[in-house]
Parts: sequence; structure tokens; C-alpha cells
Amino acid sequence: MNPLQGGRLGILVGGGPAPGINGVIASVTIEAINHGMEVIGFQNGFRHLVEGSTTHNRKLLVDDVAPNYLRGGSILGTARTNPAKKEEDMLRVLDVFRKLKLTALVTIGGDDTAFSGSQVAKRIGPGSPQNVAGFENNFLRVCHVPKTIDNDLPLPEGTPTFGFETARHLGVFTTRALHADARTTGRWYIIISMGRAAGHLALGIGKAAAATITIIPEEYRNQPVTLENLTDRIIGSILKRKLRNREYGVCVLAEGLIESIGEKGLISALGEAELSHYGRVERDDHGHLRLGEIEFGRLIKDYLRSRLKELGVKVDFIDKDLGYELRSADPIPYDAEYTRDLGFGAVKFLSSEAASKFGAIISFIDGRMVPLPFEQMIDPKTSRMRPRKVNVDSESFQCACRYMIRLEPADLEGDRLKALAALTKLSPEQFRERFLQVTHF
Repeated sequence: MNPLQGGRLGILVGGGPAPGINGVIASVTIEAINHGMEVIGFQNGFRHLVEGSTTHNRKLLVDDVAPNYLRGGSILGTARTNPAKKEEDMLRVLDVFRKLKLTALVTIGGDDTAFSGSQVAKRIGPGSPQNVAGFENNFLRVCHVPKTIDNDLPLPEGTPTFGFETARHLGVFTTRALHADARTTGRWYIIISMGRAAGHLALGIGKAAAATITIIPEEYRNQPVTLENLTDRIIGSILKRKLRNREYGVCVLAEGLIESIGEKGLISALGEAELSHYGRVERDDHGHLRLGEIEFGRLIKDYLRSRLKELGVKVDFIDKDLGYELRSADPIPYDAEYTRDLGFGAVKFLSSEAASKFGAIISFIDGRMVPLPFEQMIDPKTSRMRPRKVNVDSESFQCACRYMIRLEPADLEGDRLKALAALTKLSPEQFRERFLQVTHF
């Protein structure tokens, strides 16, 4: 007997947009209807659910979702509302699910939405106390489809989050165009790539676009990240390029560097009054710094100019944030195919015996769907998944660094050191003392 037959499945999207969301929505909807279910799409994630609204949703049919399969954005919108922040909010969410007689739920999103889905499963999912009115004699089957262009969720090695490949693909073309502009105009571009918890997107874009230098938080290997050290790494690249009579370049920075520096580090380097010139320091419902509120690229550009002026070096900079234009793009074939697999896999899991025992995050390994139980994926201490970091000990990262222009230990010896120091106001000894720390990564 099909446990989904005659039931009602809900779909919602949380977090930031990513290419392929509509592909998952379409695949889940079509497969659920094929299993004899009615499908309800909730608008704007948990935003209206925490208010107890039973009206901000609609029945989804094949004709509603099929035309949008290859379209960017989300036909259900999205929101960062955290239903687990307040127990009364979560109870209102569960009450809406009860009133609408849901029997299954698919959440689509990143780390925070996965946690929200796990909290629904914890209260009314398989093995839960089921003490919520209306669910005493039944339970809600729950699964989560992982999404983020940052690729930082702890899926099995080699398994990307959907949306990452499309974002990287388009980011590379933009960066290549900016590289051509830098070469033509004799200036440096400072590109800030999305990637709050890990540097996968920045490194993927920088490596494939042959950026002059790409810097990610992981290369600091748990050492403190400071604004001074970060900008000196870029300055080292600039000076090395000058030795080759190259007055231009492209630097790609992961936006997570600003979180690694932290509010205290930024204030220490700039002062609170100066930092306020670049935006407000705010946090979202999940406690993350609202990175988009701080103009990190402009901050780095101005700080670089100041430090280069002290060295007697003049460089023309342009800063460019790269991310928002990638999130709602039409998916490339990789993500179009991948999201169809994920949606199909989500419904397959929900119809399985395993879904009567636990809620899970949907993953694919070698073409096979592998459900990853919430309890195994989410750290109970932090209420989040452990972020998947770039492996800086891998040959892949070593290869990326080999083709960048960076200061290396050999640059701080003999004639090479003298030539680099001669570009600045520093003596060779002063140059070596200042830049030695940036040769280790």
C-alpha cells in the first residue's frame, strides 16, 4: 500500500534564492501527484505560517509547475523567518499544518531551513511525542532538499548543493569579463563573492576564471583573520604583478572573510565611526551578520588605498559584489537535471518505510538517493549543520594557489626581495618583516 495515497503534501522554500528551486518544486509536485497526493505550496517560507495564516498557500497542479521547471527564482517566493526562534511561533506553524491536514512536508533551503524542518519533525514527525492537537494518532513525514549557492552544507564528499554549479558558471563569465576590463583599463577589480561560511564559490569562480588571486577564510587555518593581513595579501599580489609590468589584476574574496574578521576586528582596524560609513552592523533571525548591510568591497578598496599610499604605491581599484545576480538565474543543465533527481528522491523517501521512522535531508551519491537523518546532520549544540569547508590540504586547493600570483617565501630572499622593496618606501628588511606572515597559506 502506498502510504502517500490520498494524503496532502506541503512545500515551502526558505533562505536565499538559488538556481533550480523551481525545478525541485516542479519535480516534487509532479511526483507527489503521481502518488495520488494533493500538493499545497506555502508562499514565502515560514513567514505567514508563524502568524497562523491558512490563506497564504495554494494548491499546485502539474500545469502550474511544469512551465517553470527551467526558470530561475521561486514561484513560491522565499523568506528567512525562523519558526523555531519562539515556541509560540512554532505552535502556530504546526496548527496550520493540522488545519490543512498535511501528511507530508518538503522544505527547500539551506542550513537554517533544514533546522526549521527538523524542528517540525521533532514535534510531529516520526517518533515525536505527537502532543500537538490533531496529530495524536498520526505523524507528519518530513524531508529537506538542501539548497545554497555557497555549497557549504555537509553533504557526502563530491556532492554539491543545487544552485552552486549554476552560480559558479555565471560568476566565471562575469569575472572573465571584468578581467578583460582590468587589462584594458589598467586597474584592479576587487570582487566579493557570496559564501558566508565557506569559500567554495569564491574559489570555484576564481580558479576557473584565472583570477590573479582568490582569498578564502579557510586558508587562514584557524588563525585570526585581520583586515591588515587580508589587505597585505592583496598588496603582495599587486607588487608581484608590478615587477612583471602588469598594472592590473582581479582579486576574488569570499564574503565570509568579513565574518571571520568580525565586528570587533573591523572596529579595531577602522574605528566605530569609520565602520559606520560602510553600513550597519546587523544580524538576522538566525543570528548571522547581515553581510549585505556592510559594503565589504568598498571597505577593502578604501583600506587598500590607504595602506598602499603609506607605501608610496598608487593603484586604481573598482569593487564589485558578485552574488545577487547569480541566485535567481535560470539553472544550467547540471542543476536542471540535479533538481529533478532531488525532487523525485524527496517523494521516494517520503513514501518509504524509512520516512515512518525519521525525517531526513535528501542527498544523491553516485546517482542513488541517500536520506541523511536530521539527527546525524544537525549539531544539537549549535542547532545548525556543521559547515562543509574548503579542504585547503587537497591537491585541488594547491593547484588553485599554484596559478595565483601571491607572495611566496622565495620572494623574500636576495634580489627578489630587493626588487619588491624598491617598489615601496620600505627597506628590504622592513618589507620582509611586514610581508613574511602573508606567505603562509
